[in-house]
Amino acid sequence: MVDTTPLTRAVEHFADKLRAAPQSRLQRGAAAEALALARRLADWARTVEEPDAAAREMPDAGMFAVADQITVAGNDLAVLLLSDAEVGDAVRLVEEAQKRAGV
Repeated sequence: MVDTTPLTRAVEHFADKLRAAPQSRLQRGAAAEALALARRLADWARTVEEPDAAAREMPDAGMFAVADQITVAGNDLAVLLLSDAEVGDAVRLVEEAQKRAGV
């Protein structure tokens, strides 16, 4: 069994930072960066779970929902990952997105 704790911790850390961020920071791009990450993680999970399914895009639920969106997408992906390398790749995606978001 693969330990996905690093991914769930990284996702929760980013989500907590987004929840604590001022609205102005979210408007300046942090929310958009988080939504892009949530969409990427959700699409990754879809390709693992249903490789032949048509692509679907996670909707934009607004800047105050992006923390929840990355949490859901990250946790959904975590249960599907099959190797430590995949977990490491996912953690890097989260950390890079958080850095670009500036939170």
